[in-house]
Amino acid sequence: MARVSRQAGSPSLKQAYTDEARRLASRSMTGLAQTRLTPTALTVSGLALCIVGSVVVHFQYRNELLYFWLGAAIFLVGSILDILDGALARAGGKATPFGAFIDSTTDRIGEAFMLGSIGLVFARDGNEVALAFAFAAVAGSFLVSYTRARAEALGLKGDVGIGSRAERVITVGLAIAPWGGLQWAIYLLAATTWVTVIQRIWSVRSQLRARG
Repeated sequence: MARVSRQAGSPSLKQAYTDEARRLASRSMTGLAQTRLTPTALTVSGLALCIVGSVVVHFQYRNELLYFWLGAAIFLVGSILDILDGALARAGGKATPFGAFIDSTTDRIGEAFMLGSIGLVFARDGNEVALAFAFAAVAGSFLVSYTRARAEALGLKGDVGIGSRAERVITVGLAIAPWGGLQWAIYLLAATTWVTVIQRIWSVRSQLRARG
């Protein structure tokens, strides 16, 4: 019985955290909601910064501490803008289906650029194992999004799983990269994304069986 209670409580805790984060973000967007700034403009700006961050990381061989940290900072700002675009859309009543589509699509693009850049760093260092995991992380990141979209298209719950937003793991990995921590962050990201994919496939199977 205790195990069931813990399993039931975990999604509630995660949902409570998500709801609170969205509430705070929406409150911070109240002023901007009255301006002509659009959520899509924030989305595009966030994507541009993520791409710039990935380019900066590519040049880490010139100065690891500077370029890894600068790339991480730029990528983090871009990721925050990507979070705030949804808050702006809700606060200003500017939410549209196309905006939501663009938002979810650019999420994957920004992650792919950064993971691709990280993969080039591993290739330059001759770390083929880490490079393979970087590829696995890219594929897993896309599949996490795809499985959710397909589940919701079937009218099912698709946001289950242990995986969190990939940019958090990537940013931490870049921050500790000068001391050899980047590869371990990518190992963790690849593992959590693929576990999440499996969890979502299993969840869809269970929900379809429950439908009869």
